[in-house]
Amino acid sequence: MPTEHSYADLLDLNSWIRKNSDAFYWQCTARTVQESKLFPVNPYIAMSYLNAWYRYPALFRKLERHMSAEELGDRAREVSSVANIITNGILTQFYLGGRQILIDMGMLKPTDALDDVMYVLDFAKRLNLSYHRNHAHTLPSDVNQRAQLLPERTVQVFDADAFTVRPGDRLHTAMGRFLAQISQYAFLSHCECRLGINNSGPYRIGDNAEMLVRDFVDLGEGDFPWLDGVASEVAHNNYTLPVVLKDTHFNIVDDWASFEATPAYDHDNTIAVGLYTSDYLSDGYLPVAMDNPATLADFLEHERDVLHRATSQLWTVMADWRREQLLDAGLLVYYSVAKDLFHIAGVYDQDEWMTIEDRAQRFKPLMNDEYGRDLIAELVGYISLSSQQGNDYVMSKWSGARGDMWSTIPYSVLADDEFTRTVGEPLSGSTSLPPKTSTWTTTQGRLTLPEVNERAKAMNPLTAQTPYRFLDDRWVKDHQGDPRAQELYRGSQAYSRLLAGKGAGLTRADIAALREADEQAHAAQPV
Repeated sequence: MPTEHSYADLLDLNSWIRKNSDAFYWQCTARTVQESKLFPVNPYIAMSYLNAWYRYPALFRKLERHMSAEELGDRAREVSSVANIITNGILTQFYLGGRQILIDMGMLKPTDALDDVMYVLDFAKRLNLSYHRNHAHTLPSDVNQRAQLLPERTVQVFDADAFTVRPGDRLHTAMGRFLAQISQYAFLSHCECRLGINNSGPYRIGDNAEMLVRDFVDLGEGDFPWLDGVASEVAHNNYTLPVVLKDTHFNIVDDWASFEATPAYDHDNTIAVGLYTSDYLSDGYLPVAMDNPATLADFLEHERDVLHRATSQLWTVMADWRREQLLDAGLLVYYSVAKDLFHIAGVYDQDEWMTIEDRAQRFKPLMNDEYGRDLIAELVGYISLSSQQGNDYVMSKWSGARGDMWSTIPYSVLADDEFTRTVGEPLSGSTSLPPKTSTWTTTQGRLTLPEVNERAKAMNPLTAQTPYRFLDDRWVKDHQGDPRAQELYRGSQAYSRLLAGKGAGLTRADIAALREADEQAHAAQPV
């Protein structure tokens, strides 16, 4: 019996598979080195793919019973959290990675779990279309590696309230040292991978400057049990740092939210900075110590010391882990990239995201360092697995090789080919890591998980309400005097030092004039 899915459905699905295959190949060969002296990175990557394959279908269906992929994307775009450019973009990649490993092992046919594959990939596509709606592309790679995802009203606040800095002044120095320390901490807390660091932009600031919006997420006591105690002094779980650089063009802000600049990123070219926090319980971005340059410098210096101590403590904790614990932690960081979508909807379950499903656990004995290294190298680097090869005349997009990373769905399921619908409901899971014991660090305080979910379900941000949800920048362009536009902008300006209550219709010249007046007011104050 043929599948109930249409030919058009499969054409769209296979096109999305190939887009992800091409994008991931470029990322994996041009943008990363996958190795660590502490963590078995390649084995934990492979295991995370398998865990995603078995669990994502049922979990995403559960999620959409509470909130659609489109609304999740809209809400995620208004704050900084783990639901961001890199994590939303790699849901598809991790899921397809698990599928490809099992196809190559002979444990799956390309026609297996057809309904699951159709659903997970459709969910991820709708999520990314919504999240990236401001630039009307699905991924940054669709727009020449650019990620201008924030609306004008948010960027205006970042632009207006950022404090001017100069090389050698206290705030400039404090920000540089803070960025260095928080980058080190975020990398280690995420098991030596980049998933704790996100960037968006660039955004044009005048004639010779650009803004990069830098996010550091999952820093405090929260979903990762290994941060309990270690991160007890960390003030906020997520930080957003708008940084403005002169004479610098960010020519790449890619699908992994990493960047390249021409000339290279140089902190001495930074001319303005700000600091915010946000999460699934905040209605937009909340300024942190943004009263004046001195208060911001005070906070950055103090928080840098906190993060330095937390980094040292975390090294001590991880140094005592067995290899299996190192593997489990890394694979859970990778696998759980979708977890904050569940926080947004108020349905987060720690066991669903911080354990390894029984069927995935079966593969652990294979995952020594050599096997994991070679598997990932062939899977996403060389594209040399037998299951990835096309016929002798095929030339793939970037390498010209005869292989493509992810296998498409054979159209024969529309006729009489055999297929299965699903992998079934997830089985129980386990982990070698200690259980979560502390509370969750949020913008509404330190909460238990039932409190976190209850408050998330009660959240109804202005930007998610009718009609404000669908008032995008294109509509605002023609309706700046509309009361709804004024209300929408005032909502984003609610915590702004310079723009509170000003509403829509401001130009960049207006912002520059407000900044100049503010700088003059602060000029006589010591920093």
